[in-house]
Amino acid sequence: MRILLADDHGLFVEGLQNLLQAGGYEVIGAAYDGLEALQLARSLHPDLIFMDIRMPKCNGLEATRLIKTELPEIQIVMLTTSAEDADLFEALKSGANGYLLKNLKAEQLFDYLAGLERGEAPLSRELSARLLHEFSQQAVELDGLKDPVGFNKSSGSDTGEELTSRQLEILEMVAGGLSYKEAGAALHISENTVKYHMGEILQRLHAKNRAQVVAYALQTGLVKPNE
Repeated sequence: MRILLADDHGLFVEGLQNLLQAGGYEVIGAAYDGLEALQLARSLHPDLIFMDIRMPKCNGLEATRLIKTELPEIQIVMLTTSAEDADLFEALKSGANGYLLKNLKAEQLFDYLAGLERGEAPLSRELSARLLHEFSQQAVELDGLKDPVGFNKSSGSDTGEELTSRQLEILEMVAGGLSYKEAGAALHISENTVKYHMGEILQRLHAKNRAQVVAYALQTGLVKPNE
C-alpha cells in the first residue's frame, strides 16, 4: 500500500512515516497543507492518504472533497486530534473512508490498516455509535422525502426492496458495528462473501461508502442507535 501523509506538524509526519515504514508500508510523500495534498495526490496517485483536519491554506475537509471529486479511487482516512462530532460527520460526508484520532496506539493503527485492506472502514466503535445516534436524530427531523444521505424514498429502487434476505442480514450487522470478518463468522460464511454482498448493497442503494449504508439502515429501522 502506497501512503501519502498530509499534516502540517513536521515532527508528527516524520514519526508517522518511520512507524509506517517499520510496519512494511511505503510512504511516498508528505504534504503540509491541503492544497499540497491535492497536488501530490494528482502526481503520485497514492492508495491511501492520512489526512489531518487543521491545516493552513486549505483544511483537510476541503482537501478531501477536492481529492474525492477528482480522484475518487484514492482512499482517505482522517488522522486528527479533533473528536468533535461536526468534524467527524463532515469528513464522512466529504467522502472520507475512515476517521481516526491521533491518540491511538501503534498496534491499533496497524489493525485499522489491515482492516482497510480487507474493505473495512477505519472507525472506532465509539465513533460508530456517535454516527448511529446522529443519523437517527436526522431521520426524526426530516420530512420523510429524503433520508440523511439523500436516498430518495419515492424511488422503489432505494427502499431496500431489491436487497435479498442475506444482504439485509449483512447490512444490519455491518451497520451495527461488526467487521466483515465478524459478520461472516456470525452468518457462517466467508469474509470475502460478506465483502461481495456489501459491494452489491452499495451499488443497489446508490451509496458511496459504509457511512451512507449505516444511515440507510437507521432510516429504515434495521438498526437502532446505541444508547
